[in-house]
Amino acid sequence: MNKLLLLITTVPNRLAAEQTAKELIEMKLAACVSIKEIKSIYKWQGNIEENIEFEITIKSLPENLKELTLILKEKITYEVPELIYKIFDSEDSYFQWIKNSIN
Repeated sequence: MNKLLLLITTVPNRLAAEQTAKELIEMKLAACVSIKEIKSIYKWQGNIEENIEFEITIKSLPENLKELTLILKEKITYEVPELIYKIFDSEDSYFQWIKNSIN
């Protein structure tokens, strides 16, 4: 089967999102990174917080998970970075494109 990694994280601003995306692609740890502006409402240290953030969706291969996690923990300035991931099956041509973009 064609297994792909989809990893989602957030950063506080567009510049951080774009820099992270470009670095991961240049390092061949991601084939594609999608960025979208979101509004997050969450509880932090007993208070309900509301912030505009940028969600980053990273498309990669499962074998890159450990390195991606280490890099993102270093780069993301949040005390508790959001790192959510799942392995998905993929259609053949998209899988080949991801694989060729990373290798």
